[in-house]
Amino acid sequence: MTTVKNIYDYINSIAPFEKQEDWDNSGFLIGEFRKEVKKVVLSLDATKAVASYAAEIGADLIITHHPVIFGGIKELKKGDVVYTCAENNIAVISAHTSFDIAVDGINDNLCSRLGLKNVQKIEGTFINVGELDNEMSIDDFAEFVKDTLEVNGIRYTDTEKTIKKVAVGGGACEEFTEAAMKVADCFLTGDMKYHKMLDCAEQGFSVISAGHFETESESFRMLLNKLEMIFPDVEFVWGNQKNPVLAV
Repeated sequence: MTTVKNIYDYINSIAPFEKQEDWDNSGFLIGEFRKEVKKVVLSLDATKAVASYAAEIGADLIITHHPVIFGGIKELKKGDVVYTCAENNIAVISAHTSFDIAVDGINDNLCSRLGLKNVQKIEGTFINVGELDNEMSIDDFAEFVKDTLEVNGIRYTDTEKTIKKVAVGGGACEEFTEAAMKVADCFLTGDMKYHKMLDCAEQGFSVISAGHFETESESFRMLLNKLEMIFPDVEFVWGNQKNPVLAV
C-alpha cells in the first residue's frame, strides 16, 4: 500500500524540501500523511479546475509545483481550491523552489527539452547553462524556443552575436540576469520585465522571456514518469492545466 507519506518521502529524497527558499511554502500542505493513495493528479498549479477534476476522478492526492497555499489564508469558502481538496479528502504536496534546482528538476528538464549539452548549474543561482549543438542567430534561436516550448507571443532582445551557450531559468529568474551574462550568450527565462530587457538590449545581451507557464509546466510534468516507475500500484494523471495567459 502506498501512502501520501511514501510519495512525500520520495519527492523529498530527490528535491529536499529543506532546500526551498525562505519565502517559499513547499511541502505537505493539505490532508493526512497516512492516507492510502491509488490515484494522483499532477499539475503546475492547483487551480479550481484541477481541484474539481481531481475530485471528479476520485484522486487521493494532488502534486503541484507552485504551492497551493502561499500566504496566510484570510477566508475559506466553498469552491475555493483548499476547500475543495479538504471537502473531498484530497491531499496536496507542492514542490516549488526545491524542485527548481533539483537534479532532473525544472531547470534540468528545461535544458533537456531544449537539447542543451554539457549542462552545469551556476552556483548560488537558480539557473543552468548549457550548449547548443550548433550556433544560431538570435532570431533562429528565438524561433526554435517558440516551437520547442510551444510559446505564443515570445519576447526577446536582439544581438549581433551568435548563440551557442545558453543560460536557462524556468519561471521567474530575472534576478539572475547578471550571472547569466557572465557565462552565456543568451539568457532564457519565463518572466522578465520590460525595463530589465531594455537594460540587456542596451548592453547588446540577448534575453528571451518565454513565459512562466511555458518554461515550467511540461518541465514539471516530467516528474510523472519517475513517479510511475517508483509507485507502480498508483495511477498518475496529468491535470492538463490550461495556460492562463493567452496570446495571439
